[in-house]
Amino acid sequence: MDAALGPPEQMAELEEDLTPMMAQYYELCRQYDDALVLFQVGDFYEAFCAAAQRVARLCEITLTQREDSTGQYPMAGIPIDNAESYVETLLDAGYRVAIADQVEDPDEVSGVVERAVTRIVTPGTLTESELLGGADNNYVAALTEGERYGLALLDVSTGDCYATSVGSATAVADELSRFGPAEAIVGPDVDVDRDAVFGPACLVTRYDADAFGRERAEDRVAQYFGPPERLLAGDAEIRACGGLLAYAEYTRGSSGAVGPDGEPVDPDVDPAGTLDYLNHLTRYDPREYMLLDAVAVESLELFERRSVRGHENRTLVDTVDETACALGRRKLTDWLRRPLLDADRIEARHGAVAELQRDPATREALAGLLSDVYDLERLISRVSRGRANARDLRSLAATLSVIPDIRDQLADADARLLADLHATLDPLTETREEIEAAVRPDPPQQVTEGGVIREGYDEELDRLRSTEQSGKEWIDELEASERERTGIDSLKVGHTSVHGYYIEVTNANLDAVPEDYQRRQTLKNSERYYTPELKDREDEILRAESAADDLEYDLFCAVRDEVADEAERVQALADRLARLDVLVSFAEVAAQYGYCRPAVGGDGIDITAGRHPVVERTEDAFVPNDTRLGSGPLPAAGDGATDDGRDPFLAVVTGPNMSGKSTYMRQVALICLLAQAGSFVPAKAADLPILDRVFTRVGASDDIAGGRSTFMIEMTELATILDAATADSLVLLDEVGRGTSTADGLAIARAVTEYLHDEVGAYTLFATHHHDLTAVAAALPGATNRHFETSREDGDVRFDHELAPGPAAASYGVEVASMAGVPESVVERSRSLLADAEAADSGVDKPGAPAESETATDSDADSAAAETPGTAENGTAAASTGEAASGGHTQEALQANGAAVEGELPESVAEQLASLDVATMTPIEAMNALADLQDRLD
Repeated sequence: MDAALGPPEQMAELEEDLTPMMAQYYELCRQYDDALVLFQVGDFYEAFCAAAQRVARLCEITLTQREDSTGQYPMAGIPIDNAESYVETLLDAGYRVAIADQVEDPDEVSGVVERAVTRIVTPGTLTESELLGGADNNYVAALTEGERYGLALLDVSTGDCYATSVGSATAVADELSRFGPAEAIVGPDVDVDRDAVFGPACLVTRYDADAFGRERAEDRVAQYFGPPERLLAGDAEIRACGGLLAYAEYTRGSSGAVGPDGEPVDPDVDPAGTLDYLNHLTRYDPREYMLLDAVAVESLELFERRSVRGHENRTLVDTVDETACALGRRKLTDWLRRPLLDADRIEARHGAVAELQRDPATREALAGLLSDVYDLERLISRVSRGRANARDLRSLAATLSVIPDIRDQLADADARLLADLHATLDPLTETREEIEAAVRPDPPQQVTEGGVIREGYDEELDRLRSTEQSGKEWIDELEASERERTGIDSLKVGHTSVHGYYIEVTNANLDAVPEDYQRRQTLKNSERYYTPELKDREDEILRAESAADDLEYDLFCAVRDEVADEAERVQALADRLARLDVLVSFAEVAAQYGYCRPAVGGDGIDITAGRHPVVERTEDAFVPNDTRLGSGPLPAAGDGATDDGRDPFLAVVTGPNMSGKSTYMRQVALICLLAQAGSFVPAKAADLPILDRVFTRVGASDDIAGGRSTFMIEMTELATILDAATADSLVLLDEVGRGTSTADGLAIARAVTEYLHDEVGAYTLFATHHHDLTAVAAALPGATNRHFETSREDGDVRFDHELAPGPAAASYGVEVASMAGVPESVVERSRSLLADAEAADSGVDKPGAPAESETATDSDADSAAAETPGTAENGTAAASTGEAASGGHTQEALQANGAAVEGELPESVAEQLASLDVATMTPIEAMNALADLQDRLD
């Protein structure tokens, strides 16, 4: 166990002899042994012993010593006024941090001040603005296991709470990828691969079993949201929600909360109470939304860039983000994480975006008003927890003041969503008027030192302030009157927090001091005095000031409590403002960048002049491309199927590196995703199906620490696709099989192509440098070949980035290597070797003959392919349609690289080869079969 956690060993040996303060610290460390305890001592949070050494090292602060009757203890402290930055460092190091505050006034206590943990700061339960680091949601998740997995998620800072259940650990990982929780707790019955399900960045802890018990969980859910049976589906969901709520209470230091060991938190300490602002639970079915797993989210760069060399702020969410407030930014992220599957809901969003796009005046007016909207969800969260200050209340009032103007802008809206927003935006007039009447327009940060409540709000407060003010005015006039009375022109009247009010006389004028002056303080060059009358006035001012400050704080708390009572209405308003902000943002992006309204619900993907929404912003020029994919799979040939005129649903895309293959595939996926999120899309026209899922196998990565090679990760991702894809899915494959030998890789790529065509029928874009795979595509009725145009002029390669029918003529890898700066000698040697290989393949004795003329383009290959559709570009005969569909592969399959097999195959090998059903084999099974055949031939 980490020595910085739990009760310090150095103190354990002296537990009975510890001083009262150190005994407090020791007990809190024992009770919160999963967290690093920061213990308030005056104006600092202190840690002791091993925890102090760890804090000092991580936070780069001085390690000191505390000495008492029991010995010396290492000590390190951070200032309370600047604690957030140090706490963030500890969180980044993987610690939970328990904040132990003084819960008694030191001036009113004789002996040791009582301390208690008022909150546990964890990565998933942050509420402090300084630690949240942006507008995005910050979730903590809870997982239980039974007949199904129950999953609950909560953003403590906003009150967003979700629950669902799924049937497998893989499905749990898919759902978690939507939300990206920073932290998770799991029930006692959960047994999953934590890294695979939660990801390495998520802090995962096994929490108290009792908190996940059915009876206790039901009680907690009912306390916050109502009868759980009406809200949740099944035992696993109820237990997940109950455990999550218990953990949230525990981290807030709430009454009745239990720690990770099941022991109750001190019931006498209840600074925050239950989380009253949690009043709405959203139970959802994953099948209501397009599924985007972690691989797809990463490879499509929806929320984070994959490479540190990428452009700043060039993820999809950044590109389409024209939101005006934090509420809108979070809602935009949510809509992109969970694109809709319901055509009516999608069309409703499109209708609202279309109306706002056509009306720039209304759109700009709404954007301006929404820019004055504060983060209501986090504001009301702080209000409900009793942590909001006067400025927070004024920010809430400022937001409420713009609601009538927003409603006016929507008064004539025709779109259903906009009309609904106009009808349901709640101005909370009474709440706004109460705040404006009570709280000064520009109040101080602190709420305990006065200056918060408006004059005229409370008669007693006005009387006390008047008494205080009149006393201070008397003192202001005292200096002039005393100068006149004593004749001392240098006499001054002042005030210090230690000695109070005084009359100061320099040493040179001490002879003129009146007899009623009484000495208060001696300085080097002067003496300070007071008079009985001054003392009386001082006491009067201090009494009035103290009483006024106390009354003012009580009044402020009363107003804050009244606002907290309206938490549910404020949260409902925040949700509606967030949705409006996203719709306005979508409309602004559509108007500014020429997006079109897509038609959804069709039987195929038909995009005219589609563009990549991110890349087009980063490049000086972007070449649009069309996409036409029909629906699959085709009826089986044995059922009398014929060519019914549908567009192919699987396209093999060839072309050199940098020609645009990966960009093109991603742009198709992003266009479909944006459409189902409710946005217009970057295209001239788009008619799209409703996709249930987007799969991606793009790019290379490894997991060395986990013992997984690049190829193993590729095969794992491929297995997921082949197992879960449906005819309503979009599959993007980029270079399948390149992590192994050429023969193995091509075999896997071919088998995958045939399986997706024959068995799955998903909309598929398969980018490859296995040019022999184009022959397979040419032989499959539901497949087609596409390539990116590339031309050579004077020895240089030019990428036209235009998608054209047919296969590519060459890969131009050597030319790309030259462009990348590979030494010229290496490039020339590569060209020589390539020419030898091409000559050998074509049967030409003289090496070095170029494969194409200096001005040849891929269009030449297109025409050749069109004339001989059954022939691959290297002259190898393609397998017949019947062979491809049935999986009956004969000796032609071994000619994949264009080279004839020498001699006859052994009969046993030929029989085994003919018996293989490649269409139904998994990639691993195909690899094993090939290895066995090779062994026999050897």
